[in-house]
Amino acid sequence: LRVACFDFLTEGLLLDASIFWCIHRRLSSPDTVHHNRMNKMKIRWTAALSFASLYADPGASGFVPSISRTNAFRRTLVQPSAVAEEDYGIGMDQAAMMESDMLVAVDRNDVLIDGAVVSKRTAHEFNDEQPRGIAHRAFSIFLFNEKGELLLTRRADSKITFPGVWTNTCCSHPLYAMEPNEVDEVPAAYPSFPGIKHAAIRKLKHELGIDPKYVPHEDFQFLSRFHYWAADTVTYGDEAPWGEHEVDYVLFIQCKNEEPAVHVNEEEISEFKYVTIDELKSMMKEPELKWSPWFCGIMERGCFDWWADLEGALEGKYCNPEVTYFGPPKEHMARYNIPEHDKNVGVMVNE
Repeated sequence: LRVACFDFLTEGLLLDASIFWCIHRRLSSPDTVHHNRMNKMKIRWTAALSFASLYADPGASGFVPSISRTNAFRRTLVQPSAVAEEDYGIGMDQAAMMESDMLVAVDRNDVLIDGAVVSKRTAHEFNDEQPRGIAHRAFSIFLFNEKGELLLTRRADSKITFPGVWTNTCCSHPLYAMEPNEVDEVPAAYPSFPGIKHAAIRKLKHELGIDPKYVPHEDFQFLSRFHYWAADTVTYGDEAPWGEHEVDYVLFIQCKNEEPAVHVNEEEISEFKYVTIDELKSMMKEPELKWSPWFCGIMERGCFDWWADLEGALEGKYCNPEVTYFGPPKEHMARYNIPEHDKNVGVMVNE
């Protein structure tokens, strides 16, 4: 929680008591000073402070957290001040963005959960109580050059989740409180999804230094959405504390006239290269290379075919209104992921 920059106002609006409990714990901790630097993002939350007193234990030193769906911190208010996309991530490292990025919680059909906002950290925490994290919206960008080669990247070894794995060009999340707005209303936004495309432009700039002029909003083509989850057991072992649980949008874009200059953010990307279909298939057979589970799942479920017909794909030939589910390979199942769990685990629902 970016509590150092929360500015609570008494406007008669309600906030789940669990956030007050967390704020109390955070403000009492010695690392509060670290969070003061997050003031740059200028996120403001409005809430009725009097609501907190309903949950306070007069005999205790702090607030009692309420029980929330899928053990998430459920808020009934999302009104932070907007952050311009060009200001995103300035002066922040991986740990800071785990706290500051506010993700879009969705159900199995990619419908927004009313009033729910979840920090990147909370959504990606895997454990006994939250064995698949919290389902949230994400995107996977596949950027091609004029020759139809895919820009492949390897995530930085310093990444908290799935470090050092090869994957598609850019993988990230749309966020609340961004300008332009990145939160699409589903199903109304299909198939244009303008918010997701704004988020894609922001992250290509942030991770790869790609100037937005090379990736105009109207050139992105949405293809499909995949609902998947995976524990990061390859990095952390059987008790992995992190994982992914996403409704992932696949976006294609081709830079036909000029290959964009790439200036990697070393906090995000360690390597990049353009590859053909055959070169990628050969790389994926090399046992020493690690791959992101979402990338493998997408490639196995049609992406090689879409790439082979790149022109058709960019014209919307393979645009799919449905959300396709797939589970993880065995190597991405942690101890707490048991056979009795179904595809609803970790997915919030609207009441």
